[in-house]
Amino acid sequence: MHRYILQRLILTIPVLALVAFGAFALLRMIPGSIVDLKSGAGQSQADTIRLKKQFGLDKPIPQQFLIWVGDVAQGNLGESLWSTEPVSNEVKRRFPATIELAFMASFFALLIAIPSGTFAALYQDSWIDRSLQFFTVLGLAIPNFIIATLIISLPAIWWGWTPPTGFVKLMDDPIQNVRHLLIPALVLALAQAAILTRLTRSAMLEVLRQDYVRTARAKGLTMRVVTIRHALRNAMLPVVTVWGLQIAALLGGTVIVETIFTIPGMGTATLTAISRRDYNLAQTFVLIFGLIYVTVSLMVDLLYAYIDPRIRYT
Repeated sequence: MHRYILQRLILTIPVLALVAFGAFALLRMIPGSIVDLKSGAGQSQADTIRLKKQFGLDKPIPQQFLIWVGDVAQGNLGESLWSTEPVSNEVKRRFPATIELAFMASFFALLIAIPSGTFAALYQDSWIDRSLQFFTVLGLAIPNFIIATLIISLPAIWWGWTPPTGFVKLMDDPIQNVRHLLIPALVLALAQAAILTRLTRSAMLEVLRQDYVRTARAKGLTMRVVTIRHALRNAMLPVVTVWGLQIAALLGGTVIVETIFTIPGMGTATLTAISRRDYNLAQTFVLIFGLIYVTVSLMVDLLYAYIDPRIRYT
């Protein structure tokens, strides 16, 4: 197990390097630069040269990349090119909101999907199964920004009430923190829950037809024991795999939800940094997203051994 973890950690280095290079290269492929945005129209050649030197953009592109990677490796994230504020301060301010929102949404997705998919499989082709399938198609068909917009606007029109927006830190007020993130997290979770529900149903249907499940029933075990101890646990491997991969989709999806619910997270900050060509800030956020995804992927792989004792990492 320890050797496997070490190997995976070593493999994260080239993955993160590719993520960093991709973010660096793609940002510089966008037309315009922070120099153009800062100086505006009618800038003199001297102003352009001065700003390029100030932002470190006067050096060749490969050298800029190596300087940035070297600074990040030493724990120096640099300064925002737009506000001159340390990037680390912006990360500390934005990180809690996004990470809480994404993981709360992933928790809700599992909380909805596992019971729903299990009941749909146990009562295959019944009204329960067909109803759940209808709602999963609905959850996949309607984009989350449509749902978020309706949740914001319709209660305000009908009852004069709007859901809480903004963000309160967990340590400052846990109740208000959950209150502000509950609805955005549910909006984010709906599409993920729809996918996981259908996957749980398919996996459960396959497992329920296996010989060891028939044997467990023949031994006189109750349906509840057979479902939870024998069927559900063995059906969870593909569900957990997809759930782990969905973390990346949730992190990307927070941009729209954070904007609608005015949550000051990394999603909105990344979008703003890209529009301002704030390279240091945008590159750092993209790198953090990649690091989170790699970490979650490793955790999901390690969770396999707990779900299925037959799996061993040697």
